[in-house]
Amino acid sequence: MATGLQLFALTADGPRALKADSSGASVHDLLEELPDGVYSALRTFHHDRFLRLDAHCDRTDRSMAGLGWNRKLDRETLSSALDATVRAYPLPDARVRFDVLREPFELQGIRSDVFLALSPFVPVSAEFVRDGVGVDVARHLRRETPRIKTTGFVRARKPLPLGTQQQFESLLLDADDRILECTSANIGFVRDGAIVAADDGVLEGITSLILRGLAPQIGLAWEHERLPLRDLGRVQEAFLTSSSRGIVPVVRAAGVTIGDGRVGPRVRSLIEAYAAFAERAARPAID
Repeated sequence: MATGLQLFALTADGPRALKADSSGASVHDLLEELPDGVYSALRTFHHDRFLRLDAHCDRTDRSMAGLGWNRKLDRETLSSALDATVRAYPLPDARVRFDVLREPFELQGIRSDVFLALSPFVPVSAEFVRDGVGVDVARHLRRETPRIKTTGFVRARKPLPLGTQQQFESLLLDADDRILECTSANIGFVRDGAIVAADDGVLEGITSLILRGLAPQIGLAWEHERLPLRDLGRVQEAFLTSSSRGIVPVVRAAGVTIGDGRVGPRVRSLIEAYAAFAERAARPAID
């Protein structure tokens, strides 16, 4: 509790608190010992509000169906657990992850097929947002099932550097060296008045979906395209999107400087539009 790390098993009697390993740094560390399953990660706003929790649940249901599971997420139980745990959380905001397993698993003497972890929400550094970040390429890594958000992929990407300004993320490519997404974020590029982003072969990003609706407000079209790696020099701006980190400007990708190497005006406008949307659209797990 002192570190803000919390772990719960969801039961018929509500969320049961488990001992959280204080040596972990994030929600991903807390849930690492669970068997493979599907998951979603997000953050709270104003302590007890979530942005598009319904979309996270919808995606989890699609992931479960994609693996052939003959059941759906118990949204009422999950929503009640999320509401209770974040309201009681001792810090202003939390990073949250929930895992759904195919079969119940016993952890610390409690059996459940849904586990929930909370860790302190730490926003992306103001310096990173102001000056942008760099991303590299993970040529050895691919999502076997891009539309299914599996915990196994979290383990596969773990050895990669993550979160520094020079290497904030790693790009995933298809067999033709076209850009798909990053290891824990979607990526978009501003090119000639349009946002270019892959639509197939990538995880369905909730923040990316929100931006598709916001882009026309700042005069940007949205084009579905897998950008060839060799065309990075032709784009003017770039950005990452994720539910935990929001929008992060990218100024270097695979060793190529994006535009003039500075965060551009359209990405700044997207950041502002997303922040305004989150402020008015975030809701408690239980209204």
